[in-house]
Amino acid sequence: MPTDSTSSAPLVAIIGGGPAGLMAAEVLAAGGVRVELFDAMPSVGRKFLLAGVGGMNITHSEAKAPFLSRYREREPEIAALLADFDAEALRAWIHGLGIDTFVGTSGRVFPTDMKAAPLLRAWLKRLREAGVAIHTRSRWLGWNDEGALRIATPEGERQLQADACVLALGGGSWARLGSDGAWVPLLEQRGVEVAPLRPANCGFDVAGWSEHLRGKFAGAPLKNATLALDGEAPRRGEFVLTEHGIEGSLVYALSATIRQRIEQSGSARVYLDLQPDRTLEKVEALLNKPRGSASMAKHLHRQLGLDGARAALLRELTSSEDFADMRRLARAIKALPIELLHPRPLDEAISSAGGVTFAALDHNLMLRALPGTFCAGEMLDWEAPTGGYLLTACFASGRAAGLGALRWLRQRGAL
Repeated sequence: MPTDSTSSAPLVAIIGGGPAGLMAAEVLAAGGVRVELFDAMPSVGRKFLLAGVGGMNITHSEAKAPFLSRYREREPEIAALLADFDAEALRAWIHGLGIDTFVGTSGRVFPTDMKAAPLLRAWLKRLREAGVAIHTRSRWLGWNDEGALRIATPEGERQLQADACVLALGGGSWARLGSDGAWVPLLEQRGVEVAPLRPANCGFDVAGWSEHLRGKFAGAPLKNATLALDGEAPRRGEFVLTEHGIEGSLVYALSATIRQRIEQSGSARVYLDLQPDRTLEKVEALLNKPRGSASMAKHLHRQLGLDGARAALLRELTSSEDFADMRRLARAIKALPIELLHPRPLDEAISSAGGVTFAALDHNLMLRALPGTFCAGEMLDWEAPTGGYLLTACFASGRAAGLGALRWLRQRGAL
């Protein structure tokens, strides 16, 4: 058996130390194989830790059907992964690390202390006790002519002939944390189908805000607002005006559809409701109240509470004719059109869409073109909104890849 150790147990190499790679390592170590994990960064779980800044949203308590619907066109594939390790199983697993969780008012699930670091520390301790060898500052470079893994380390390049390999290299967002998409050409050169990486859970650019809006309101939040796309139910939440356009949780919830419409039509229009708790008729009635000598800005503030960024955005996206006609102005307040031209760059996105297609994988998440090589996590071709859905599928896919590798080794008589 070709390994670089004298042990008789098969060796599985894991490339990538995020949640998917670490979960694969746990499953494989429990299955009786030797596990060596390699990560290019100085420490593992860097993007995981960043996701925990401000509160570690680990999963969601939503019912099964709406939970699965968050994965959109990839719902069947992700449902198969979550059938064995769903949100409840993930919570139980976290509890097994000695970390309690709670459900927030939004239905999102958090560790009790809201932090990612204690969970990661407890997990790494358990992995090391299970015999997992973790190598940092170790970048995967592909394969040599004999099929051995090429690993660049501080001591020089290492050639590793493993019995199986799990790739969990992340997507293409946050290159400074290790998810740089550098793996794409390495797999494509081996005949693996990879859908182009595109930004997901991202902000979007408009044609250009005025100097006034950029200078005074870039970074301003709009809370308790509603955004809607044509043909879709409106969503309520908050977002932020940026120097280039809009971003924030409410925008992220719509980002997949917005991006797809931009790809199809060159732009996408969202409609902002600045008064979601008032009907169109009520807004119009309030606007038609006498304002005497008060300015229109004062009138909007007094009757509707519109000021600051909301009032500036209303001025930005309407005409003088709209302000002269209270019916037209009321309609604009209830459905203010914002034309979005393109997503922000991939490296600014929270996550990425695209990746290794499911057609390139078998039911064990093994690459059909590269037997013995498995893929997991965000490098697969799926996407999900924020709210715990991303992490849940990353954990589940890592577990599935680990179990798939064990099955493959058993079939070959290695275990």
